[in-house]
Amino acid sequence: MRATGEEILRFYHSGEEVESEAKADNTPVTAADLAAHHLLVDGLARFGLPVLSEESANEASARRDWPAFWMVDPLDGTREFLGRTGEFTINIALIEGHCASFGLIAVPVGGAVYAGGKGLGAWKRVSEHWVPIHCRPLPEAETLVVTASRRHRGEKLDASLATLEQRFPGFRRDHAGSALKFCHLAEGRADFYPRYSPCSEWDTAAGQAIVEGAGGAVLGMDGEPLRYNARDTLLSPHFHAMADPQHPLWKSLG
Repeated sequence: MRATGEEILRFYHSGEEVESEAKADNTPVTAADLAAHHLLVDGLARFGLPVLSEESANEASARRDWPAFWMVDPLDGTREFLGRTGEFTINIALIEGHCASFGLIAVPVGGAVYAGGKGLGAWKRVSEHWVPIHCRPLPEAETLVVTASRRHRGEKLDASLATLEQRFPGFRRDHAGSALKFCHLAEGRADFYPRYSPCSEWDTAAGQAIVEGAGGAVLGMDGEPLRYNARDTLLSPHFHAMADPQHPLWKSLG
């Protein structure tokens, strides 16, 4: 992940415009995405498990037969990368039995790395030191902080935000790109991340593992944790990621 981050930053700080192409789903891909993809796939190969990367998903026709594998987003937040916001990440998740059992998220700009898994705990690495991180209990929070993307809006999201703003006296929206939203939940900077717009399993798997390791939850609209490699599609269902899943406030959102 460190080598991949350095390679991405080589493009990011080059001073030249990074060209992008639109994929079939109309999302952009750049030379930085592809360089990161090859570094991660080659590096993870030493562990003996298959690798499903966003940039190789169309090639993985046998994925439904894999009991365990690495799910990778080599550059999550390509639009943020192109916009030079710094809010992009590298996501790696270990998928075992349809669950994201362990996750790693690296933030190339700044160098932070997050890691964790359900029952394992969660940590943040800065300046070579790993520090335990935890989701914060909602009753102890001075404000309700909802993290969401600047780029994804809609009637359902606006309705949820309006409900929370009415029911909680201190309400603040935290704009963050890519999987950073999960990191902000896990380290106690935010309380809730609702997602009602399209995303894929490689966007959520590592973040879910880290949030669960920090004491939070990532639940679909059925109230169950998100599952992976269990359907024909790799699109994720709508979900609520929450730092304090036992708080009754979330039930008001349906």
